[in-house]
Amino acid sequence: MARHRFAREALSEWMKVDGPDADIVISSRVRIARNIRHYPFPMLATNQHSREVMEKLLAVAKSGKLKEIGGFDTFVLSDLNELERRILVEKHLISPNLANESRNGALILGHNEAVSIMINEEDHLRIQCLYSGFQIREAWELASRIDDIFEAEVEYAFDEKRGYLTSCPTNVGTGIRASVMMHLPALVLTQQINRILSAITQVGLTVRGLYGEGSEALGNLFQISNQITLGQSENEILDNLYSVARQIIEHEKAARERLMAESRMQVEDRVRRSYGILANAAIMESKEAAQRLSDVRLGIDLGLIRNVRPQILNEMMVMTQPGYLQYLFDEKMSPDQRDIRRAELIRKQLGSKTEHGGV
Repeated sequence: MARHRFAREALSEWMKVDGPDADIVISSRVRIARNIRHYPFPMLATNQHSREVMEKLLAVAKSGKLKEIGGFDTFVLSDLNELERRILVEKHLISPNLANESRNGALILGHNEAVSIMINEEDHLRIQCLYSGFQIREAWELASRIDDIFEAEVEYAFDEKRGYLTSCPTNVGTGIRASVMMHLPALVLTQQINRILSAITQVGLTVRGLYGEGSEALGNLFQISNQITLGQSENEILDNLYSVARQIIEHEKAARERLMAESRMQVEDRVRRSYGILANAAIMESKEAAQRLSDVRLGIDLGLIRNVRPQILNEMMVMTQPGYLQYLFDEKMSPDQRDIRRAELIRKQLGSKTEHGGV
């Protein structure tokens, strides 16, 4: 039996309901960075300073106002073992920095995992809200509401000219990072992706992989977010991201239609081969798993593969990660052992998500 709610299921509750444009936009996220006035930033804080910050912010979590939003669990990171911290990272609920390097780090986690509030990460407070599909404005509204609750209880580090002060200069100003995680296999297959991603960087946005800055875009998943936080209002940042993401959605839809019109048999062969390999392979390396799961998800969205839930991509992207694999099988594994277990898990999951074994 799992010790904690977050380890019991790979899919967070919020991911089980498809939001708008969920065939292309996997999730929408808003993250707000804040620091408490008169306390050094976490990288310079003493143990006493960081402990005081943690205690102040955890006290807010126990207040009635935050409870009005929903149920929350609180965790001190040092009380979690390495595997539990790794699962939180793999589910995008905390950052690797909080998991590995934080002093007096803590987490306030919503029961449905749509809200995760990190304490003593790169900044004293990072409020993250996640929604299924293309709901970036809804994510912002919730994050802003939570931000107001904390600001009513603690005094933020704020400058009249610069805005909210943060550890990293790229977050100064609004302190907001808004992003959408997009599945763009057709733009990759039609070789349009580089041109589109290049254009994105010209309008104040940046592109990252599945796990943020410095990570690879595995499984044709691209995280698109604002790069500018200073000199623009929150609404301007959100409007820019929304407009660009909407255009990318339309480009991906057009690319899918083109593939089906001009290369249907080739696409069908590709997705069925990937399904067959996933359903039968004895060894599966993580990069290949991501790519073939992407193919299967494309096949589902195009109606080429039936009786498989679309959430298979989201679910397997978590369950096949090293930490979650070791948790599921309750054993410490070498990379080679993980490849064997990963293949075993995918075979089992695909088998349990088909009717009569058919595609």
